Amino acid sequence: MPCARRRKEGQLTDLAYEIEHLVKIYPRQTEPATDDVSLDIRTGEVFGILGDNGAGKTTLVRQMVNLLRSTSGEIRLFGRPIAQNPLHVSRSVAFMPQSSGALNRLKVGEAIYFAAHLRGMTRRDARLERDAMIETWQLGQVRDKSSSRLSGGQQRLLQLALAMAGRLPVAVLDEPTNDLDPVNRKHVWEVLKKFNTEYGTTILFITHDAIEAERIVHRVGIMRQGRFLMTGQPAQLKRGLLDHMRLEVWLAPGEPPAFPPDIPQHWKSDDNVVLSVPRDRAPALLSELRLHESVDYRLHSATLEDLYLHHATTAD
Repeated sequence: MPCARRRKEGQLTDLAYEIEHLVKIYPRQTEPATDDVSLDIRTGEVFGILGDNGAGKTTLVRQMVNLLRSTSGEIRLFGRPIAQNPLHVSRSVAFMPQSSGALNRLKVGEAIYFAAHLRGMTRRDARLERDAMIETWQLGQVRDKSSSRLSGGQQRLLQLALAMAGRLPVAVLDEPTNDLDPVNRKHVWEVLKKFNTEYGTTILFITHDAIEAERIVHRVGIMRQGRFLMTGQPAQLKRGLLDHMRLEVWLAPGEPPAFPPDIPQHWKSDDNVVLSVPRDRAPALLSELRLHESVDYRLHSATLEDLYLHHATTAD
């Protein structure tokens, strides 16, 4: 299996990305989609971006991969401004968008082979890479199937295989676990962690899958209205929630419990609610709500998702 290229010639910095005062204002809009964003991503780091819809996450990463021109500010990749070196980005960064029709008339194996070959691998190495990616992403059963005829989950796994083929030093992934069932979501995070630990791949991703993403991120940033509310290590950022616990309840059909109005709650669906419960009130609340009559409930320490819900939905 070809070895990953941890650092290319000319990469003389320990930072993969340096973003300074980045602003993007779309035509006929007055509010910026990204608003004075400054951020450093270290080489070999796994960085996750969380935020509500419209927070500016996709706009930010599309600027980082040079698919969208910034209104102002600067982005440097391994010390070089990407505006002055557009080919530098394509040679160093693999990008997986939320959806893509690229290579969708090819068979799965063909698409992965050409992705690796177009990134500079010899034909022999591209064939080896194709076989490795098919095994890694568990695509063997659809290897000879047209990529346009795959299910949503299979399409997502193929997109990941295409992004990681060729072992570029940086991977930028927009919602990598969308359309996947729990088993495949877990597999995706395990594979990405392996790429990071074994090959030194710098990984930046957008996700709503905050709880599972917490297992692999080194740092996380929470965006709202085009800005980062905070960035840091998950454990560090969650310190402010240490006196709270996460209570997730799955309700039986019928009348839901009357939750205390002073306890923040987030309804994930009509029968699934998450509450942020003060630790000292947890025992009394469990008894009061008669949760044994619900379908299921779980009480545990605060997660990265709780941090996201607390800050991204309540900040002014």
